[in-house]
Amino acid sequence: MQTGELLGSGRSADVFAIDDHWVLRRYRDGGDVTAGAAVMAYLAEHGYPVPRLRGPAGAGHRTEPRTDLVMQRLHGPSMLQALLQGTITAEEAGARLADLLHRLHSVPARVSVDPANRILHLDLHPDNVMITSGGPVVIDWCNTEEGPPGLDWGMSALILAQVAAGNTAMAAPVRAVLASLLTCLGPTMAMGNTDSGCLTEARTRRAADPSMSESETHLLDDAMDLITELTPARP
Repeated sequence: MQTGELLGSGRSADVFAIDDHWVLRRYRDGGDVTAGAAVMAYLAEHGYPVPRLRGPAGAGHRTEPRTDLVMQRLHGPSMLQALLQGTITAEEAGARLADLLHRLHSVPARVSVDPANRILHLDLHPDNVMITSGGPVVIDWCNTEEGPPGLDWGMSALILAQVAAGNTAMAAPVRAVLASLLTCLGPTMAMGNTDSGCLTEARTRRAADPSMSESETHLLDDAMDLITELTPARP
């Protein structure tokens, strides 16, 4: 498919403009979009805010290569851009992330027969949320799985904590986003402590992620300590 302007690049994919209504997301490493497309279609049916897909994506009748996904072009800044521009506060960003996680985990699992399992995004952070006129929309579903909701919370918290524990200009605002997210965690959503549970699983996964830099990996212990420090005490 012919592509237009490059709109953005992530660790594994690029997004190109098609026209004012549609974009093409293309994996650079031969990744398969089929599973992510099926999850997005399912979530859209349940009213969760994801980009619309063009055609029967995820239904087994694709015409594009399996590395390509044509989806709705979203107009507006990412949550990270809005935070940097000062159009939302760190506290609001954390609360919106928490709301998006709660809403996602209220949707029944698509495949799993375990009633405790839910669809997990596993990479939900401010750069994967677009702020549109219709509200926030969650993008980049390439890591999605089904499992315990606490793992999703743990991954989001750890991604934020790695930035907050670093020595960059983003550390202070992201720390405030993390504190807000953890405040909104809710008494029924346990990530586990730093010795066991979903948070430890999140750390294991982050440590094994080949796309992380050495400096990011070195921040994992400090990030775990920061999550412990900022997590409000539960009754």
